[in-house]
Amino acid sequence: MNEQPRAIPTNIITGFLGVGKTTSINSLLANKPEGESWAVLVNEFGQVGIDQEMMPDQEGLHVQELAGGCICCALGPSLHMTVKNLIEQAKPDRLIIEPTGIGHPEGIIDTLMSRAFADKLDLRATICLLDPRVLEQEEVINDETFHDQLNLADVVLINKCDLAEAAQVETAETSLGNMFPPKQHIGRITRGVIEPALLDLVRNGQLKAQFPNAHQHDHHHGHEHHHDHDHEHAHKAESEHVQEALPEPGQPIRKAGNGSGRFSCGWIFHRDDCFDYWALEEILNGLEGVNRIKGVIRIGTAWVFYNRVQDKHDFDKVAYRRDSRIEIISPRELDWEQIERDMLACQINE
Repeated sequence: MNEQPRAIPTNIITGFLGVGKTTSINSLLANKPEGESWAVLVNEFGQVGIDQEMMPDQEGLHVQELAGGCICCALGPSLHMTVKNLIEQAKPDRLIIEPTGIGHPEGIIDTLMSRAFADKLDLRATICLLDPRVLEQEEVINDETFHDQLNLADVVLINKCDLAEAAQVETAETSLGNMFPPKQHIGRITRGVIEPALLDLVRNGQLKAQFPNAHQHDHHHGHEHHHDHDHEHAHKAESEHVQEALPEPGQPIRKAGNGSGRFSCGWIFHRDDCFDYWALEEILNGLEGVNRIKGVIRIGTAWVFYNRVQDKHDFDKVAYRRDSRIEIISPRELDWEQIERDMLACQINE
């Protein structure tokens, strides 16, 4: 007699732009039980896909990326197909979904709880990361999606406690403790380290969105490259066979898009392109009013990951070696042409 396949434990890890979701998932992957196979679905609002590249290449890990929009709306159909394909191809022991930082969780939850996945997925705790410092930023606290990320979370973890002031952490903790229905767990973490046992808390089906229509916006995604020829872009889940244009030395691919009141532009540079990091850092740090900038950048024989959230930034060496890529997310459209010229002026001969 054949046994019914066990439903796959599934978690959504949410949080606003730059809160540290990818870092947290990497900490969970570092503690993945030996012998288990995990699948991670990474959704990026930006166009070129950087978070996936920051995840480890290890046995028993299957990472799928959906870039260029939000899986809660613009990429909704792709979410269903991508999850279906991950289940069939990876046959994971656990599935983790990382939505974009401006993604509303409700549509994702609805998809995972739909009849199509009723006997395939066991949706457990949704975990939301919170940087307590954003509670002092008017742009964030007025964002309805930000509030519903918290409203729909079973677990809220106050991250970056080592960077925030004690009063900011305490204010966040008090505010979270006053939410109703109450959270199953509220905790403090640093460097995104999540206790693996939290993944298996049972989902609270009584949680509801306060702003269910907050994310019903059109998304537009245009794609450019150095010869100004138009080319069609297809998300990985929609087609694995479309050959995209490749960058040439000194001539990057540029992809731009917008939606939910934000604009994004990403560049993919040729692997041989090399940069003066300090000159490039000055360019990226000098852009005013941006929400997020991240990139992997070749600086000679080493590569670094640049990470800017609002006006704070840091960088660190990475093992990534494929190509340099940079993504900018902003509340307004910037002069992408000029930014590209400024970045190319930072190139050096190795």
